[in-house]
Amino acid sequence: MKSITIKGSKRESVGKVATKALRNAGRVPCVLYGGGKPLHFSAPELDFSKLVYTPNAHTVEIILGDEGKINAILQDIQFHPLTDKILHADFYQLFDDKEISMNIPVKLEGSAPGVIISGGVLSRNKRKLRVKALPANLPDFIIIDISKLELGNKIYTESLQNDSYSILHPDNTVVCQVRTSRASIVEEEVSEELEGAEGSAEGSAEGAEGTAKKDDAAQKDEASKKE
Repeated sequence: MKSITIKGSKRESVGKVATKALRNAGRVPCVLYGGGKPLHFSAPELDFSKLVYTPNAHTVEIILGDEGKINAILQDIQFHPLTDKILHADFYQLFDDKEISMNIPVKLEGSAPGVIISGGVLSRNKRKLRVKALPANLPDFIIIDISKLELGNKIYTESLQNDSYSILHPDNTVVCQVRTSRASIVEEEVSEELEGAEGSAEGSAEGAEGTAKKDDAAQKDEASKKE
C-alpha cells in the first residue's frame, strides 16, 4: 500500500490556548495511539491533502524529530462544521506483526452483461470494505470482476474473502448488483395497463354487439306477432 509522509512536531502543551494557536498557524493538532503512551504532535494542514481528499487508502509515515519515522494509519479526523477546516486527527501506529483494521476502496473491473445486453443498472452498495490484515498485506483496492454479472445477479462479500486479509462484514453483505432499470419497470407497467385497457375495450365491444343482436331479435319477434 502507498504511504503518505507527514512531517510533525511534538507538542509541548495540549491546552485549549495552545491548540487554538496551532490552528491559527495552519497546523493540525494530532495524537498517535498504539505505541503505549499517546504521543501528541502537530503537522501542517497541507500535508493532509493527499491523505484526506482522496478515495484511495494510504498508510502514513510520520516524521517526528527525535522519534524518527513512525508508520501509522489515520484512525479518525474532525472537520469544522462550517468551513471544513481540519480540527484534529488521530493516528494509530503500525507494527509488522500486528493486524490492523482499515477501510479499503472497492474497484470494479469489466463490463456487466446485465447492463450492456439486458439494459439493467449497476448498483454499488459498498464503495469501501472494512478489512483486517497485517500492514504488509493491506491492499490498495479490493478488485471485483463484474464481467459475468447478469441482470438480477449480486456479488456478496463471501465471494471476496482472501487468504491475505479478512473482510469484516457479514458474508451476505451485497457489494454490487445489476438491477432492472426504473425505465424498464415503468415501460412494463404501461404495457400491462395498455393490455388491460385493450381487453376492457374488446369486452365492452363484444357486450354491446351482443346487446344489439338481442334487441334486433326482439324487434323481429314482436313484428311476427303483429302479423
